[in-house]
Amino acid sequence: MTFTSLHRGRTAVALGGACTLLALVSCSNGGNGNGPAPTSTPPAATSASPAAARIVIENFAFTPANLRVRPGTKITVVNRDSVPHTVTAGDKAFDTGNIAGDATATFTAPSASGSYSYICTIHPNMKGTLTVS
Repeated sequence: MTFTSLHRGRTAVALGGACTLLALVSCSNGGNGNGPAPTSTPPAATSASPAAARIVIENFAFTPANLRVRPGTKITVVNRDSVPHTVTAGDKAFDTGNIAGDATATFTAPSASGSYSYICTIHPNMKGTLTVS
């Protein structure tokens, strides 16, 4: 065996050992012998404000006609008709004012639990109920 062959063999062994060591270090959890480090599960998403909800106005109707939300929920109203509409509670607890055709408005659900009937004041035959609980 020549010096060159011997040198190549030692280099290959050294290189293989270095790769093995690198692989072990990369998979290590710090050498405490307890296996891979546990992963933590992030806490469930929480929000300081209630989730959002949506009412769509189309063909002179509210969809959904009956919506249940938590107090303080932001409610987006999308008017897909070409004429203006409103979403106005009978007791005036909320009122979007006129929402032009193909426009959007937002209001906040009352903080008090209860059932709130609403209409479009321009087209009173359009009716819905917002239940806050």
